[in-house]
Amino acid sequence: MPKIDNSIMSNIDVFHFDDDKENFETFALQNGFRYWLASDLAAMLGYQDTDATKKAINKAMTVCMTLNIPVAENFAQIATDADKNDFKLSRFACYLTVMNGDVRNEKVAKAQAYFVGLAEAFQEHFQQSESVERVLIRGEVSEREKTLSATASQHGVINYPLFQNAGYRGMYNMNLGKLKSFKGLQDGSLLDFMGKEELAANLFRITQTESKIKKEGIKGQSNLERTAEGVGRDVRNTMIKISGTTPESLPLENDIKKVKKGIKVTHKELTKLDKK
Repeated sequence: MPKIDNSIMSNIDVFHFDDDKENFETFALQNGFRYWLASDLAAMLGYQDTDATKKAINKAMTVCMTLNIPVAENFAQIATDADKNDFKLSRFACYLTVMNGDVRNEKVAKAQAYFVGLAEAFQEHFQQSESVERVLIRGEVSEREKTLSATASQHGVINYPLFQNAGYRGMYNMNLGKLKSFKGLQDGSLLDFMGKEELAANLFRITQTESKIKKEGIKGQSNLERTAEGVGRDVRNTMIKISGTTPESLPLENDIKKVKKGIKVTHKELTKLDKK
């Protein structure tokens, strides 16, 4: 096993599993750079095979693509003797994969705590699982807004800001401008300051608005505005019914740009650690 910098690791509680002799660091391999096999990571997290971690790995790769972090340098697919695919994962790839795992799994929770502790050893820019998920969902919202805009245009929307505002009005009981003032945001896009729960709710609103327009063949600016507002209202009512929370009452988070910067810094520092 390649040696790790003891000055960095001395205060970190290394992620153990099953017995005290085996931990995350003992499974590191070296071939040009330090890496871990996805199959080994799956075993550390208590899974029988890599299928349970594939979803988390796919999400982790999406985060890299969103931030323009080279995927190939962190995730390398390889063929195994069993004619199955495995991955070589950099330490940063393991970090993102674990952060996208199911925290209800006790071993995933322990692994997340390990990586947060490791990232904290470098500087304050570490990002916990919710922050990583925020980046992923925020990217999805941007992509789905583009497709909704195209669909709305094809169906007769001429003034897109009015159509967009109708969706917010239905979901929040107020226009976008008033909503920003209500939440105390003076500058920037409101979406960049929403937490994971609020972003996910807006993603659902956007996708369902597009789906309804397509399925029902709704045409015309006014009709489409009413549709956007109606879907927004339905999402609002669902949130209230399930959690008793109105979307406007959800607190704002740190600017997503700072979160992205923090993940990039973590990538840089974890990469430097394994080059030593």
